[in-house]
Amino acid sequence: MKPLLIKPVETLEERKDFLRFPWKVYQDDPYWVPPIFSERVHFTDPGSNPFFEHAQAQLFLALRGEEVVGTIAAFSNRLHNEYQNENVGFFGFFEVLEDFEAAQALFKAAENWTREQGHTALRGPAQWSTNDECGLLVDGFDDSPRILMTYNPRYYVDFIEKLGYGYARDLWAYSLRIQDFMTITGERLDKITTKILARRNITIRKLDMKRYDEEVDKVKLLYNEAWSKNWGFVPMTDPEFAQLAKELHDILDPDLVYIAEKDGKTVGFSLSLPDLNEPLRLAYPTPGSPDWWILAKLAWHWKVRRRVTWIRVFALGVIPEYRKLGIDALFYYRTAQAALKKGMQMGEMSWILDNNDKMNRPIIAMGGKVYKTYRYYEKAL
Repeated sequence: MKPLLIKPVETLEERKDFLRFPWKVYQDDPYWVPPIFSERVHFTDPGSNPFFEHAQAQLFLALRGEEVVGTIAAFSNRLHNEYQNENVGFFGFFEVLEDFEAAQALFKAAENWTREQGHTALRGPAQWSTNDECGLLVDGFDDSPRILMTYNPRYYVDFIEKLGYGYARDLWAYSLRIQDFMTITGERLDKITTKILARRNITIRKLDMKRYDEEVDKVKLLYNEAWSKNWGFVPMTDPEFAQLAKELHDILDPDLVYIAEKDGKTVGFSLSLPDLNEPLRLAYPTPGSPDWWILAKLAWHWKVRRRVTWIRVFALGVIPEYRKLGIDALFYYRTAQAALKKGMQMGEMSWILDNNDKMNRPIIAMGGKVYKTYRYYEKAL
């Protein structure tokens, strides 16, 4: 093999080389879902992603001659460390061929950069935080990821653990056959919870797309409150939430989004997304494909051929004083009703922290089973 060189990414063209590399790693993998290249360019651009208003990052390329054989990003998230009272750096965008020397050198570069920022540990993978895609897949490799979930080869687990990284937290993904849920528990949940909520004057309604900006403002306040005590949580800034709302606008289905209100106050919400990874994998975007062509193929498989069979419960939260009333159960029931009408057969609830018993117990009671595990790793520096 040619000598190995680790090079910091400094130019736009080098960043594009960095982002093109996954197509090489996964070229023969039947489960990988390629992203839309232009979106990745935007996502990693400090000038356009509001994440960088409170964070900084350094991308690295591993080269053998002119050939890219691996990538990694190291980054420092000031808002995370302030909110969680920690002093950690993060890694993400780790991709590598079956070349342990390259993996070792990439992590060494990331660790050195993290030390230079004054951090005492390196944690990941994430891109960029728990509000984005995160975690390394450690089981469940024989299936494509659902929308906005990660995927990686098995050998990444061995490489990372061999380099001294250990468990920090597991993120669980549950699967559930929607018809089974409706048959076994759906109607009973509906009757019980509807009566309880009616007595407390709590109503549940669908998202109103005609007042989308107002709805987003309501959910934003609840999101940062409902998740505030979760491990690794970082409140989303106003610009970050605005960007997420803009990105979700064209892909969400208002029949799968519900808001719970008490006397006009938003006390809970549930956002489920159609699994657009199914049609996206069939469209198979590449770095050289025009966006209009990719979107046309995506729409064909999604809207015309109706190749979406899964939904993902992307976010479901209730503020603390209104938990244990059955709001979450009714969210699941209404979502399942709507999904079945649209021909969707399976649901994924993800991701759920492995220590979040308040979420895990109800999902298990409804028949959900953990079918994939994603792991955050950490190493003291």
